[in-house]
Amino acid sequence: MSTDDNNSLTLVVTAHPDSDSLTHHVAERLISALRPRAVEVADLHREQFDPRFTPVDRRAYHEGGNHPPDVVREHRRLDRATDLVLVFPVYWWSMPALLKGWIDRVFVNGWAFELSAESGVRPRLQRLTTHLLPVAGADSGTYERHGYERALRTQIEHGIVDYVGSRRGATAFIHESEQLSSAATAASVTRSVRAVSEAVRTEKTVSEV
Repeated sequence: MSTDDNNSLTLVVTAHPDSDSLTHHVAERLISALRPRAVEVADLHREQFDPRFTPVDRRAYHEGGNHPPDVVREHRRLDRATDLVLVFPVYWWSMPALLKGWIDRVFVNGWAFELSAESGVRPRLQRLTTHLLPVAGADSGTYERHGYERALRTQIEHGIVDYVGSRRGATAFIHESEQLSSAATAASVTRSVRAVSEAVRTEKTVSEV
């Protein structure tokens, strides 16, 4: 599926407390690779997004509306986007709590999907393509042997992306992010950034990278 670049915007979301981290470096590389396409950045740590799912969030979830103001702001930002890229460090084989909390609070009933006793679940984000750029400390062999990559893909690609009806974009792991060889890390970053940026530009659904 192709989209006119004049009407396309990519939202890059990061969740890392260190602005000098590899995660932020990867996000910056991706932003540069996507130019001159329109890009917006959501640095959840810098913006001090509150990931806690409060009683107000729970009430809004059950009502399917009246979401808290900070959540509404995220909805508006996502409403402008045609592509979403999550750039995050892998913590305990999953995403950081800050990013998970963002999804918990933002991808909710009444916006990301509609939930009712009559019709069940109706996804609402078919217009959005979601890409993943996980920055992992372990090597690819470890992920394959223990099923970590499949588990991460299942919980995010199927459990979140598919559930809300978003199209799957590229998922490109950067492995061995803490290795001593800076050249090897740079090569991994280049490969993964290229995979995601090309997927965004061509608007193709990519299931394997």
